[in-house]
Amino acid sequence: MKSDRSLARSVSFPRVINIHDFRRLARRRLPAVVFAYIDGGAEDEITLRDNSRAFRDVRFRPRQCVAVPSCDLRTTVLGTTFDLPFLLAPVGFCRMFYPKGELHAARAANEAGTAYVLSTFSGTRLEEVREATRGPLWFQLYVPGGRAVAEATMARARAAGYTTLVVTVDTPVSGMRERDFRHGVRPILQGDLLRSLPYAWQFVTRPRWVLDYFADGRPRVFPNVELPGIGAMPCGDVGILLEQTTVTWEDFRWMRDAWKGPVVVKGVHTGDDARHAIDAGADAVVVSNHGGRQLDGVPATLRALPEVLEAVNGRIEVLMDGGIRRGGDIVKAICLGARGVLVGRAYAWALGAAGGPGVARAIEILRTDVVRTLRLLGCPSIRELDRSFIEPARVDPRN
Repeated sequence: MKSDRSLARSVSFPRVINIHDFRRLARRRLPAVVFAYIDGGAEDEITLRDNSRAFRDVRFRPRQCVAVPSCDLRTTVLGTTFDLPFLLAPVGFCRMFYPKGELHAARAANEAGTAYVLSTFSGTRLEEVREATRGPLWFQLYVPGGRAVAEATMARARAAGYTTLVVTVDTPVSGMRERDFRHGVRPILQGDLLRSLPYAWQFVTRPRWVLDYFADGRPRVFPNVELPGIGAMPCGDVGILLEQTTVTWEDFRWMRDAWKGPVVVKGVHTGDDARHAIDAGADAVVVSNHGGRQLDGVPATLRALPEVLEAVNGRIEVLMDGGIRRGGDIVKAICLGARGVLVGRAYAWALGAAGGPGVARAIEILRTDVVRTLRLLGCPSIRELDRSFIEPARVDPRN
């Protein structure tokens, strides 16, 4: 298995000038089923595409003849000041993309001065991720197995030093991610050798990934979810257990009592749900459609953002994710009123392409993009961005 450093040398980073370059490299290195897991969305992938297209409809209004010798990218989220206006979003089973993937992504985020959000469905133990880095870590919660299992997981996360709980609310069932099924995700995850044979070609043609995966122990469980009588949750059980444990607003009472720290609701699309989140005691919401991986046909998150901001009216903080590929996208979201953004695919592609150095390079690309955009706008600080720097009417969902 190649080390991170030798893998970084094998990838020509000078040729990686944007996030889309990492997508191309990830497609080259990963088996089709793994790449589809990162890259794909639900059903016809309408929302997946619209998430990115919405940013194209927003136009900047720069100030000229303004000297901006340096830019302050710091933003404060839930009382913590980060050096960057973006966090790394929870992405399930990053260990499938690269050995100990969650560990490398967390380390790259913290070294850049921002937070990493670990998914419940991580392939790496949450304690091991915490031990690998000293920066801010948040924990994203699903509740497969019910309340007792979730409380035990939260207790582990709190004991390990995770500071903020992110509760995902848009997964009462798994979305129909057709690309996954076409590449054999179900028999492969279930370990059904006979039914997996038709899909073996994708692994034969990616020997480097296969060697890395087996050297990493061929992980097949989610070690942060301990099911009674079973132990660590098998990867193939996700959909069934999610359907049995739908999260309601009433559940936030015991979640807040168990966590005893900041709680963020992820998966809000509408003003009504934003108000429900406030009533449930949320400290922040993330406007998110799960990267277009759940209900297809919902609005792009950038288009849903103004309605949520209006409903919140400054009472809690608002973040967003979905479709962010460039630093200019981050700036547009903040101009509209987001406190900051979460990026998912942007670093997942980089992790799949080149491990930890890839994630670090993806973060640097976005950071450089943000600085350049601010200087071209004539704005010296993330905190000074507002709607006057864009044409906000273009994000009206009726357009």
